[in-house]
Amino acid sequence: MRHDPKAAAQPASRRKRSPAPGFRALIISLAALAAACSNDIDKVKQFEPQELPQSAITNAHIQRSEQGRLQMIMDAPAIEQYSKPEPKTEYPQGIYAQFFNGADQPTATLTARYAASNDSRQTMTVRDSVVIIDLQRGDTIYLKNLTYNQVEHRIYSDSLVKMKNGQRITIGDKFESDDQFLAPKIFHQRGAIEWKEDEEI
Repeated sequence: MRHDPKAAAQPASRRKRSPAPGFRALIISLAALAAACSNDIDKVKQFEPQELPQSAITNAHIQRSEQGRLQMIMDAPAIEQYSKPEPKTEYPQGIYAQFFNGADQPTATLTARYAASNDSRQTMTVRDSVVIIDLQRGDTIYLKNLTYNQVEHRIYSDSLVKMKNGQRITIGDKFESDDQFLAPKIFHQRGAIEWKEDEEI
């Protein structure tokens, strides 16, 4: 083996080096990863963070009046407001609402585990264990979901309805009422059944 003194005299920075095996493997892996990636927007969206609320309120107490007359009082543990994809307000921990007849007399209460309102349409939808208590008639109404239209002053649902009064239960397929619960209606009633205390609704 011949010794080349010129090669030995070259600075280390000018010598041609082969990449280490580990570094070479990393380069190959990154190249393969880059080749596998695409600009498919649907795939990119999977990694985008969820839209965060513009504002959040805790332990909210809201009163709604019309022409100086109390219409509704609502309590919500949490309220979140969003602007995209459309303006909306969510109540992720549910709501408790009281409705009044305009003379400060409560007519009904409503509870639900989740609620959301469409700010532009002025509607609110509640779901998950929706319970209405009609304080005038003594009825308790159970629904899967319910929509409140503030413009039409109407509350309605197309889901299964169960109404309990004492030990009797009435079952229907549709519910509708004014926003003060002065004239609630259950449509397509299938008769009333006796209910015992140890039975679930």
